[in-house]
Amino acid sequence: MDTLMILKALSNETRYTIMELLKDVETNFPAAPEMHKELIERDFRGGVCVGSIQEKVGLAQSVVSGYLNTLQRAGLLESKRIGQWTYYRRNEKQIQAFTSMLKHTL
Repeated sequence: MDTLMILKALSNETRYTIMELLKDVETNFPAAPEMHKELIERDFRGGVCVGSIQEKVGLAQSVVSGYLNTLQRAGLLESKRIGQWTYYRRNEKQIQAFTSMLKHTL
């Protein structure tokens, strides 16, 4: 775990907001496209496509994709490609490890 990389990823307000939004997908993304709903529920529960995240934060899709990549490189997100769409969800195991480490070291 690269603690500094995680802290840098979370230091951007929009990236932090994305993490907050993905914490409660059902509430924050109620109108997510139904196209792959069955696949997502079966194979990648809690995944949200880039387009839905982009609509929620109101920035260009290229900017949001960059932010998602930063969060994924830090280990905070997981991704899965389904068809032509990429879905992201929180990596709860890594988040738990990070918060536990902070609790014990700070």
